[in-house]
Amino acid sequence: MIRLPSADGRLRAHTPRAEPADFTVSGGAGGAPPASRTVFSAAHVVADPYADTAPGSPAAVDWDATLAFRRHLWSHGLGVAEAMDTAQRGMGLDWAGAAELIRRSAAEAGAVGGRIACGAGTDQLTGSADLAAVRAAYEEQLALVESTGAGAILMASRALAATATSADDYLTVYGHLLRQASEPVILHWLGPMFDPALEGYWGSADLDTATETFLEVVAAHPDKVDGIKVSLLDARREVELRRRLPQGVRCYTGDDFHYPELIAGDERGFFSHALLGIFDPLGPLAAEAVRVLDTGDTEGFRKLLDPTVGLSRHLFEAPTRFYKTGVVFLAWLAGHQSHFSMVGGLQSARSLPHLARAYELADGLGLFPDPALAERRMRSLLDVYGVSA
Repeated sequence: MIRLPSADGRLRAHTPRAEPADFTVSGGAGGAPPASRTVFSAAHVVADPYADTAPGSPAAVDWDATLAFRRHLWSHGLGVAEAMDTAQRGMGLDWAGAAELIRRSAAEAGAVGGRIACGAGTDQLTGSADLAAVRAAYEEQLALVESTGAGAILMASRALAATATSADDYLTVYGHLLRQASEPVILHWLGPMFDPALEGYWGSADLDTATETFLEVVAAHPDKVDGIKVSLLDARREVELRRRLPQGVRCYTGDDFHYPELIAGDERGFFSHALLGIFDPLGPLAAEAVRVLDTGDTEGFRKLLDPTVGLSRHLFEAPTRFYKTGVVFLAWLAGHQSHFSMVGGLQSARSLPHLARAYELADGLGLFPDPALAERRMRSLLDVYGVSA
């Protein structure tokens, strides 16, 4: 038994699991990629805990541990969405660090046969910029991603949000980039709950108006859009949006609150693929769930994935942009890295009661390969905070 702190200052008892859960129910498909859905996990980066860094300095990354985690995801048949929000892009990881991450991860993907798509944005820009500078920054990053052989994800741009004065500016910039792209890309609409600087993206704070602009970009270049990633935490809007996509353009859900129902699909036969930060800690379980869905067993899929929503909603609770702290915390407890530290010092971005609840929920799901190790590490964190567990 371990005593965990609650937000009211009290301690509650939790009895850790003795054994991890066994998620293999689909006939031992192992690391085969799911067939009915394209599934990416947005993966976190592992900081170098021995680096002598300071707030605002370039990130120090433990490359061995970072790449080992990607091999873990690939081994379960998941694709890796690299250098995205989950990798602390713009929250500790600058463009120089992201570029190195893209190069290394793409090379590793090629070596092991893993699927990878990488984020291209404009975060090398500092200060004010005009539309020409925004376009040039996107071009630089898109060229880097394409040079590695990885798929490209055009990320939402803080610089474009700050510079654009109308929907036409978005149509012009994205149209230019899509004409230049050598292969179809994924367009990412990241909502302000993930990044407040993206308020009013696509030219309007009214989501209905913004949606029309977004769809206009896609409709003008359907041959250059592999899919769209929607991270608005609005299931109804995603359902309506995916029904309006041109034939062959995928919808990748980025909704960490409603992913089981969105991936399963609706009564009209429309469904979402997945590109999710929550699939970082849920990797093996998520992959197995989608393989169950491959067999046509929607009920079995939901039976596996629905119980995980409580953990996901907890990790992604407001302020949502700090969900990365819980993701890295769970990776430490699960033994994927030797420490709980993050680039930019973001291990301090969530409270001890928040982390304790994340441990409790993850342990209840059986996510830890070694529950005893997770318990020891949880106790060590409690000791640091002066909690007698």
